[in-house]
Amino acid sequence: MTAAAKVPSEATGLTREVAEFVHGIRQGDLPAVVVENGKKSILDGLGLALSGSVAKSGEYVRHHLDDIGAVNGTATVIGTDRKVPPRFAAFANGVGIHADDYDDTQLAVAKDRVYGLLTHPTAPALPSALAMGETLGASGADVMLAYHIGVEVECKIAEAINPRHYQTGFHATATCGTYASAAAAGRLMGLNVEQLLRALSIAGSQSAGLRENFGTMTKPFHAGRSSESGVAAAQFASYGWTAAPTILEAPRGFFSAAGGGYDENAISGKLGNPWTFDSPGISIKPHPSGSLTHPGMTEMLRLIKENGIKASDVEHVRIGTNHNMPNALIHHRPQNELQAKFSMQFCMAILLLEGRAGLNEFTDEVVLRDDVKAMIAKVDFVVDERAEAAGYHLMTTYIDIKLKDGRTISGMADFGKGSPANPMSYDEVATKFLECAEFARWDMGRAREVVGMVAEFEKLADIRKLMALVSN
Repeated sequence: MTAAAKVPSEATGLTREVAEFVHGIRQGDLPAVVVENGKKSILDGLGLALSGSVAKSGEYVRHHLDDIGAVNGTATVIGTDRKVPPRFAAFANGVGIHADDYDDTQLAVAKDRVYGLLTHPTAPALPSALAMGETLGASGADVMLAYHIGVEVECKIAEAINPRHYQTGFHATATCGTYASAAAAGRLMGLNVEQLLRALSIAGSQSAGLRENFGTMTKPFHAGRSSESGVAAAQFASYGWTAAPTILEAPRGFFSAAGGGYDENAISGKLGNPWTFDSPGISIKPHPSGSLTHPGMTEMLRLIKENGIKASDVEHVRIGTNHNMPNALIHHRPQNELQAKFSMQFCMAILLLEGRAGLNEFTDEVVLRDDVKAMIAKVDFVVDERAEAAGYHLMTTYIDIKLKDGRTISGMADFGKGSPANPMSYDEVATKFLECAEFARWDMGRAREVVGMVAEFEKLADIRKLMALVSN
């Protein structure tokens, strides 16, 4: 436990503070920068749900929906012609958004918090807001506010819990994301503070997900399940289902059981003050791989372009980071595309070979190519004392490329493209969205309509108009 962390006490009323925030915030409380940054992540999430719908996991999700008889519902499974009950749409779309590990990531504030390893905020929050908003015929403004509320709750809880939570195996997108979904759905349903307290508590008892499953379909399952669980929690709370009122701070509650403590100063008084979308910001991914690879990938691309490096020139590559990064990027010799997303070696190798790393590069066929395996063997991924000293709130990555002519080309980066330090514009996110839509073989005319509609999201009279564009 850090010096700032504390053992929870039932007297703090922290869960109530969260519930009051969810209930009390208004559209006018959203700063303009938060609204505009949120639109980028909403567009990003919709595109990823489209591309995720054609992943193998999307096929299995639809098989599951058939098995449980999830039909004749009110909420869209994006990329399909299916309407299912809202909790199952939240599940399907949460899996879809996270299927390619291409979705946005929360940044850390405190130096003991692992940058890029807190949570993926949109994957649990947006499907919940869309599913409940579509079911209720809510406006774009109401859905946007619910989404922002969910993201804010998720991110501040992730920032507050003792870092042991993630370091020893919990996946924060799965655990903290459940609260995000409950908050977003509960707000749209008009739950009062007491009902929201119960919804958060029910969500807490469904909060689960382990990092050992990184590199498998179960990682995106985490995002879908957390979104589904939050919707179910809000629904049960609306029925009158009872639950403890102090699920976050109680001695047997979430912070204690899942982290051994928390930093009250990271959450109490900080909800919407500032909004996470304003500071420290949310990072949007330029590549469909773990966010910890992105500073190195951004720097590797720069070095390749500026020095004209060819794969045939390379003798050896050294990648140095802090020790938390190899603890997450665990697949050093990946055997499939899901493992490759958590392989620094693959990410560096494919850039050297192809000069790009998009959805078409992260396939089983590419991962198993002989030239890819040979290049991976040339990449060492090690702990670097300089990166360790920089602090875990950074993703400091050192690169040394030894060439066959005897030269060594070196570089360093703390942040990657898409981070608040090097952000994507709305137009750049729109380009990514259209690439995802094309990958899903989606009608590009409709895809361009989505880009324009999300740009004016708050003006939508009924969210169903948008959902019709992303369903068959």
